[in-house]
Amino acid sequence: MIVIKRNGSEVGFDITKIIAAITKANDTVDESSRMTPIQIQRIAQSVELSCQKMNRSPSVEEIQDLVEHQIMAHGAFEVAKNYITYRYTRSLVRKSNTTDDKILSLIECCNEEAKQENSNKNPVVNSTQRDYMAGEVSRDLSERILLPADIVEAHREGIIHFHDSDYFAQHMHNCDLVNLEDMLQNGTVITGTLIERPHSFSTACNIATQIIAQVASNQYGGQSISLTHLAPFVDVSRQKLRGVVLSEMEAIGARPTEEQIDKIVEDRLREEVRRGVQTIQYQVVTLLTTNGQAPFVTVYMYLNEARSEREKQDLALIIEETLLQRYQGVKNEDGVWVTPAFPKLIYVLEEDNIHEDSPYWYLTKLAAKCTARRMVPDYISEKKMLELKGDVYTCMGCRSFLTPDRFTDAGIGNIANAGNYEPGKHKYYGRFNQGVVTINLPDVALSSGGNLDRFWKIFDERLELCHRALRCRHDRLKGTPSDVAPILWQYGALARLKKGEVIDKLLYNGYSTISLGYAGLYECVKYMTGKSHTDPSATPFALQVMQRMNDKCAQWKAAENIDYSLYGTPLESTTYKFAKCLQRRFGVIEGITDKGYITNSYHVHVQEEINAFDKLKFEAQFQALSPGGAISYVEVPDMQNNLEAVLQVMKFIYDNIIYAELNTKSDYCQECGWDGEIQIVEENGKLIWRCPKCGNTDQSKMNVARRTCGYIGTQYWNQGRTQEIRDRVLHL
Repeated sequence: MIVIKRNGSEVGFDITKIIAAITKANDTVDESSRMTPIQIQRIAQSVELSCQKMNRSPSVEEIQDLVEHQIMAHGAFEVAKNYITYRYTRSLVRKSNTTDDKILSLIECCNEEAKQENSNKNPVVNSTQRDYMAGEVSRDLSERILLPADIVEAHREGIIHFHDSDYFAQHMHNCDLVNLEDMLQNGTVITGTLIERPHSFSTACNIATQIIAQVASNQYGGQSISLTHLAPFVDVSRQKLRGVVLSEMEAIGARPTEEQIDKIVEDRLREEVRRGVQTIQYQVVTLLTTNGQAPFVTVYMYLNEARSEREKQDLALIIEETLLQRYQGVKNEDGVWVTPAFPKLIYVLEEDNIHEDSPYWYLTKLAAKCTARRMVPDYISEKKMLELKGDVYTCMGCRSFLTPDRFTDAGIGNIANAGNYEPGKHKYYGRFNQGVVTINLPDVALSSGGNLDRFWKIFDERLELCHRALRCRHDRLKGTPSDVAPILWQYGALARLKKGEVIDKLLYNGYSTISLGYAGLYECVKYMTGKSHTDPSATPFALQVMQRMNDKCAQWKAAENIDYSLYGTPLESTTYKFAKCLQRRFGVIEGITDKGYITNSYHVHVQEEINAFDKLKFEAQFQALSPGGAISYVEVPDMQNNLEAVLQVMKFIYDNIIYAELNTKSDYCQECGWDGEIQIVEENGKLIWRCPKCGNTDQSKMNVARRTCGYIGTQYWNQGRTQEIRDRVLHL
């Protein structure tokens, strides 16, 4: 059994250390109050048994809590008092250098929790370590100075999660929709250099990747771009290539027909589109931003976003090439084609591509083929989004959605000074999210003891705590001068404000959103009702919980003119943190706190047997109540030889749910060449990845791709998330 030390490093469980610690406390009291060696041995054994029941690696603090409890249970109150006093004294000493210890453990790469904090960050490289070091300092400043003590304590106890506290000290926001159209059509500035409107498609793609990198380095969440914004440059290249071809023909005295010229031009154009798309894919995968990772970028593919039939056809050409290249993958260090994590792709299902007789059905078939092999694209239903949101637009990264545009109705106008603003037309690109705070729903339920009246009272109190925490995020951004991130606020990605101008007007009137996240609806409902929220008798309570959070967001929005929105949190490392906190606060409760993870947002529990269509249909009603962002998935086996089934799922998505994805597996062992599923096994109480063919367990010598929380992860996962991945059942 592995134990997590305070600095994040791992050691083996040693019962003699527990016996020694209790014995020291025992020796400090009068002989009449002392425990016997047999009692001390029993306490240590009970603690060991409790740790084993956790089904994960306990922390030193958790072990010490168990020791305290057992000493008290044996009636040795004087011993317990001295043990607690000693712990408190040592904690005061540690407080002075906790940040230093964490930073040193990061540099020496012995902090296992930090290694597994982000499945797309390599914790060994200098850029990641530098970001983690800065993050520890920022987190320390935030917790000691910038945030109220009760919010900090609630975050530490896992009652809420204050996301990205390692970036809070800076005036940074979460995620955004990049106004790529404005930047390409009207020019931008990158590191003091003027970038004018590109004169070819390939140049536009190159500039787009530079914009992506700059944006990623000036915020901490995801970003999205639309291929529609690149589509006009296909015709720019077409006209340019036509001129070149005509000049070449004239130079050799040739007299080709118009059809022949068109054929030559379109062939060359196809090659330029291929190179441009390749630039985006390879640049995004190979870029390392200032936070030590590839940009969390989503590429949006929506045919009906095009403004003319010519542009739609050119957009289809770009989409086709994007899907073809993603299907192929990228080469790893062994030269083997593997699944890349980025860019994430979203394909909109619409009337022009969802039926066999639709003009762009060939793209949908290609998307299905790509999904079966590479897990992308994900799918947005034009039909359901129009029905529920009244408009169709992409999310900001993996799932965070803006509220519908209300500028025209409110008479707000072009407050961002965007160069492509059109009065009367909805605006989504150039908008952003201010940040996220997540409520731990199972903690609300467990704190109520199952009493319904008490549940709603505690729920309201916790929601107000989240509200105040969200206001901290909002207030931290107020007064931010545009100069802190010129690419965002001055040169078109989000706005074109003047130098020195503050961004405050973009924080109100619905220009940006701020997200109330939630996690563990399944466990919450299971504890309160004794049943899964999929049970018809329990579903109404689950919907009540969702509605309560929506009502609070509406109430806060009406009072403050800030667009609070409910958001299905994509827990990655926090699923493990919440699970550990619940076990520490309430013990191990079967079916509720007996795992190293809690269920993401409203999802059906990963172990629950349910077919793909029932799962999507059930979760659709919760997605409708999660307007700030949500995504549903179905877990599927290798579907490369069953594309018809993939297409049936896609058609079901179109008719039933806004946003969904299919999860499969895409692995490769660099030691033996195995390209089947790399397995999760337990070794010395720890979950590890192991090649079933050669037994390789070195993660640096394998490529593992799994959907983690909307994005595909390819590096490391903590023990809680790894257990969740192992526990997933197939839905098809």
